[in-house]
Amino acid sequence: MDVLFLFEALDQSALANISKAYGGIFAVVQMFHLLAMALLGGMILVCDLRLLGLILTDISSERICKDTQKWFDAALCVMLISGIFMSSAVALKLYYNAMFWSKMSGLALGVFFVYAIRRPLLGFAHSSVNPWALKSVALSSLIIWFSVAASGRWIGFS
Repeated sequence: MDVLFLFEALDQSALANISKAYGGIFAVVQMFHLLAMALLGGMILVCDLRLLGLILTDISSERICKDTQKWFDAALCVMLISGIFMSSAVALKLYYNAMFWSKMSGLALGVFFVYAIRRPLLGFAHSSVNPWALKSVALSSLIIWFSVAASGRWIGFS
């Protein structure tokens, strides 16, 4: 299914008109996007590095992962909303950018991984889960989200 029509509609939307006409608004939205990315990445790092036993070993991994998940959820919402707004300014350019699609695929995989695999597994007492399973989830998470960040950064260069 081709989604070009969605990008054309986004390019012609009121969001696109605002983002193209008012640079100050775009800059503020971009600031929130970057802050949300930093928060999301930080929460992933804190939880995954704790699961690997590299940081905060004096605090239970259950508590760390539960607390970071709340902030991850909030950051993801802000990131998605601000990302749609920012994308509206260059929607057609993004449609033809292979790295954009790489980032979106990675983002979809990352969100699926967090809510379908990582979160359900971490809902159990971590002491009852095989330590290698926890470490595998943490490493997989780090690889997925690093890929999203790297491909997102590469969009500007392609």
